[in-house]
Amino acid sequence: MKFDEAYSGNVFIKSHPSFEESEAVIYGMPMDWTVSYRPGSRFGPARIREVSIGLEEYSLYLDRELEEVKYYDAGDIPLPFGNPQKSIEMIEEFVDQVLAADKFPLGMGGEHLVSWPVMKAMYKKYPDLAIIHMDAHTDLRDHYEGEPLSHSTPIKKVCELIGPTNVYSFGIRSGMKEEFQWAKEVGMHISPFEVLEPLKEVLPKLAGRPVYVTIDIDVLDPAHAPGTGTVDAGGITSRELLASIHAIAKSDIKVVGCDLVEVAPIYDNSEQTVNTASKLIREMILGWVQKK
Repeated sequence: MKFDEAYSGNVFIKSHPSFEESEAVIYGMPMDWTVSYRPGSRFGPARIREVSIGLEEYSLYLDRELEEVKYYDAGDIPLPFGNPQKSIEMIEEFVDQVLAADKFPLGMGGEHLVSWPVMKAMYKKYPDLAIIHMDAHTDLRDHYEGEPLSHSTPIKKVCELIGPTNVYSFGIRSGMKEEFQWAKEVGMHISPFEVLEPLKEVLPKLAGRPVYVTIDIDVLDPAHAPGTGTVDAGGITSRELLASIHAIAKSDIKVVGCDLVEVAPIYDNSEQTVNTASKLIREMILGWVQKK
């Protein structure tokens, strides 16, 4: 995929026109080929861009405006429908290019499997990488119905790649008993149900380290984010998720990339979820992308 080509679709509000001059790159990963319940997250990136026009450009939380950060919207990666292996190869290749240009990658999914190739690319550049994962689900399966390429497997895959003690999951409230047992045995950090307070305890331990943050929108309670493929009752509020993003921004860790996944507009009749996702991305940009 070539950069600085005209992108015919909508772009995220205040997107900078030049890839070369930008500090960060926003990109979509429109894939939902492996979901186990409801498809539709492949339409998430486009709709998040469309509703971003309604955002205020100023963040009261961070006292920062979008014009203070140069970010380039590269559009959606043109993934081949129904081909997960080729899709994840294309995503990894794309992120390799972004990192080679010394840009901050900010991805929008798509199902959660799309985070796996991104984290692979991040690990190649940052061998001491740590992962912060916010989600309703463990995503620690080896396979789903015999298929290892599944949206229920990306965190297990990255644990095996970088070591489970370097992976920190928050807000988890759903998973197989065997997944929780495995995490306990290998020393992976899982904080059930809550995000903000356990996150605050972990952040000092990650000070100075490069960290990739992956957020599944279903970490939010369905009352706050109904537009997702696998809703799960008992989640956190949008206010807590925003506070968690800000806690990371004010910590001493070095966020080197991030994504927000599993937004499915088809189940989002009020557009509550896409508007929340758009605001979350604004805060991720303003909180985590630093000026060069």
